[in-house]
Amino acid sequence: MLSAAYFTFFKDLEQHNSKEWFDDHRTIYETEVRAPFLALVQQTIDAIRTVEPRLAMTAKDAVFRINKDIRFSKDKAPYKTHMGAHISLWGRKAMGKPGLYFEANAKGGMVAGGCYMPDKEELAIYRDLILHEGKDLRKALQGKKFRDTFGELQGERNKILPPEFRDGAEREPLIFNKQFYWWTNIPKSVFTGKDAAQQLLGYYTAAKPVSDFFGRVWDETSA
Repeated sequence: MLSAAYFTFFKDLEQHNSKEWFDDHRTIYETEVRAPFLALVQQTIDAIRTVEPRLAMTAKDAVFRINKDIRFSKDKAPYKTHMGAHISLWGRKAMGKPGLYFEANAKGGMVAGGCYMPDKEELAIYRDLILHEGKDLRKALQGKKFRDTFGELQGERNKILPPEFRDGAEREPLIFNKQFYWWTNIPKSVFTGKDAAQQLLGYYTAAKPVSDFFGRVWDETSA
């Protein structure tokens, strides 16, 4: 669970996003922000292992750095105003493969999952999967827990598709997607409760049938 000091830190960081301020408050960051967040992520990983025993990563493998990459950004503020983690069978950086992402900021946070940034090869594999097994995806998306928690599958779409997918996309419009993800905002209370890891597990399990659909192609590859 995260304390009030965690959220106060990010509220102040939003107003004083500079290296000087951060250096002056580094001890607070290490003790009240980073350490508790790492502990929560590890507890969540342990909880997820009860339904996904293949998960082998640790919290340090899953948590993103607070430092921003500002080389190509107009916003030169050096720090993110949240802590974030991506828990996935394929690692933190596998943004094209399904997993659980969550972040906690000054006001609360969000939780998400899916295939947010598939590369060209991954996208072609997902489209082929949907083309041939799309009924399974539709069934997973119609699950009550998924609909109640996340609503529907989201993602930007292509207007033009490779020839091999054009006919299939007329029958299954999700083939037009170039992203396949879900997300929802969550209140601060999710992170401050003693059962925070179990609540985050609930978001994971709500989306697991959809995650499993996209993950099956990688399971087959590694089999």
